[in-house]
Amino acid sequence: MGKLFVAASPLGNLGDISSRLVETLRACDIVAAEDTRRARKLLNHVDAHPRVVSCHAQSPPERIEKLVSDLAEGRSVVMLTDAGTPTISDPGRQLVASARGLDVEVIAIPGPSAVTAALSVSGLPADRFLFLGFLPRKGSERRKRFEEISNSRWTVVIFEAAGRITGLLNELSEVCGKNREAVVARELTKLHEEARSGTLEELAVYYRENPPRGEITLVLSGSSESRTRPEPELVEQRAKELLSAGKSRKDTANLVADEFSLPRREAYRLVCDI
Repeated sequence: MGKLFVAASPLGNLGDISSRLVETLRACDIVAAEDTRRARKLLNHVDAHPRVVSCHAQSPPERIEKLVSDLAEGRSVVMLTDAGTPTISDPGRQLVASARGLDVEVIAIPGPSAVTAALSVSGLPADRFLFLGFLPRKGSERRKRFEEISNSRWTVVIFEAAGRITGLLNELSEVCGKNREAVVARELTKLHEEARSGTLEELAVYYRENPPRGEITLVLSGSSESRTRPEPELVEQRAKELLSAGKSRKDTANLVADEFSLPRREAYRLVCDI
């Protein structure tokens, strides 16, 4: 049997490649790459010359079968994602599972990860955290994820595309409250690296005025354990007072959310129920 190496590659700065990965790439038979162009750039950098095959989320089952066959015939395979650690919100799980099903030895070559890199510079608690990767784009699954984020006592880590980060920050501000602390880590280890902290509202305003580029990891503080939820009767009474004074449902919901530190969506539902 060959061996399958699950290898973490640099997020951007090629200086982060480990000597162990260099040795493994030079000695292996095959590199299974999410992006063959990026893989070849890395291989050229370390003067390694294995056979490179494409292996990504849309690869046909036959590709996995062929790699498993190569492993069964004694060839060593290194799995590389675009950047960071394979299978962590990246393709590769199926190949690992198939290899394990044949009792192929699967070996980790640890290294860079956008999740841990962003946590390390965020200043937010990282002893426990909830990693959600890329959120569903729409529908009930997206709403469920937002509910998890809103209620999480732990720090939350999310991946998002640059073009959608402002929308995500606005949605999170409505669900979690505009004053929830967060850090946007952008282009980690690259030339234009940035880790900007602030409230969800502040970050949404900043990136609306300064559209970002590159790869983004969002780190969001957990909900405050010290925050006590207000009595529903008090919230309802205040909402009724505002509505009786002629405030619109939207304005009432915003005022109630600010006064009682409630997520805006929750406040709006409460006002609509009244």
